[in-house]
Amino acid sequence: MKKFTALYILTLVLSTTTLSTSFAHADNSKQTLKPSTAPENASVYIISPQDGATVATTFTIQFGLQGMGVSPAGFERKNTGHHHLLVDGKKLPAFDKPMGSEVKHFGGGQTQTTVTLAKGEHTLQLILGDHKHMPHSPAVVSKKITITVK
Repeated sequence: MKKFTALYILTLVLSTTTLSTSFAHADNSKQTLKPSTAPENASVYIISPQDGATVATTFTIQFGLQGMGVSPAGFERKNTGHHHLLVDGKKLPAFDKPMGSEVKHFGGGQTQTTVTLAKGEHTLQLILGDHKHMPHSPAVVSKKITITVK
C-alpha cells in the first residue's frame, strides 16, 4: 500500500509539472487569456534575504505572501497563485500573457529556493502568477531588493 501511495503522489507531482509547463510555454498568440483577479490588499514579498544584505554565493530565498494563498500551477483556485522570481530583471514581464524564461517558475507551490549567483550586486523580485502562469489583475509584485554576493 505504501508503494502504491508513493507512486500515486509521484504521478500527481509529475503531471502537475507537465501541466504547468504546458501553460507556461503554450502558443497563446491566437487566444486572449484573461488574468485571474487578486484582492486589492494582496502582497508578495521577500522574507529573506533582506534588502541590502550580503550573502554567500549559494543562499536561500524565502518568499512571503499576504491576502492570498499559494496553489500549484494548473489548479484554478480563487485568490491563489504561485511564485515567480526575477533575478537581475531589468523590467517586469508582460502582464497580458503567461510568464516565460525571464523568470524562474515555482509552479509546485514552493515558498523558498536555494540559488547560486556570481559575486557582485544582484536584484531579486517576486511576481505572483495564476494557474496559467499569468500575473494577476491587479498584478501582485514585490519590492525589488538589492543584495551583494561575496
